[in-house]
Amino acid sequence: MARLHSEEVISTDLNVPRLAASSYLNSAPLLWSFSRGSRKGSVQLFDAVPAVCARRLRKAVVDVALVPVIEYQRINGGLIVPDVCVGSRARVRSVVLVTRTNDLRGVKRIALDQSSRTSAALLKIIFHEFLGFEPKATPQSPNLTKMLRDNDGALIIGDPAMTFSREDFQVFDLASLWRQYTGLGFVFAMWMIRTDSSAAARRIDFAAARDEGVAKTEEIIDHYEPLLGLSREELRTYLTDNISFSIDEEMQRGMELYFQLAFKHGLISELKQMMFAERIS
Repeated sequence: MARLHSEEVISTDLNVPRLAASSYLNSAPLLWSFSRGSRKGSVQLFDAVPAVCARRLRKAVVDVALVPVIEYQRINGGLIVPDVCVGSRARVRSVVLVTRTNDLRGVKRIALDQSSRTSAALLKIIFHEFLGFEPKATPQSPNLTKMLRDNDGALIIGDPAMTFSREDFQVFDLASLWRQYTGLGFVFAMWMIRTDSSAAARRIDFAAARDEGVAKTEEIIDHYEPLLGLSREELRTYLTDNISFSIDEEMQRGMELYFQLAFKHGLISELKQMMFAERIS
């Protein structure tokens, strides 16, 4: 996946849809078709952390972005692409709270990975709604040593959450905590398309692209194994068991509850009904 470095280099050709997504492993099956598969060359890809993807979409720098799902409630003029997501039905592994205590009630100060949006809101909901208090939270770059220097906990997302040494730390999986308290799965990110996007962008079959990527799991593992230093079995389990790339009824209910609680606790200013994009032929 090619990395672009500024808004100025992004194409203005309306026949070439502009997409933004992170190059985290958990996004790879959704992007494979565009970067290496049958749709290669049909779009221009912008590689950025999730928070930046949301900003690019808000500013209309791109037509479509794989955004933290909370951003649907914050960005005007966007529709959700149905049934394609980065989510988890139980344990996600790549969204974790790292602490030196096994009691969450002892966590008073948390450093939040600044590239996160959905996970930061989820963590605040877990503490406020289910534990009855909210630690002081500050955004920081995802450097675990620095994050824990003056804090009791650190929220880490994406590939960095899978590759640090667990020795001497307690690691709480946020999807597991969500399931523990709600009995539901969780959706972390979805494709979101601007309502004023080009016809070419609205023709993209994101579900078919996902299916092509999922079918290329072993090739994705080939690519990420040397990058992450994890075993093939770990990567395979992550992509096939931990991450869900489509939404079932339980995950849908989990997303609806998440939005309701985000509104309840002032993390979004309004509670929008979910509106889904219809693909044109």
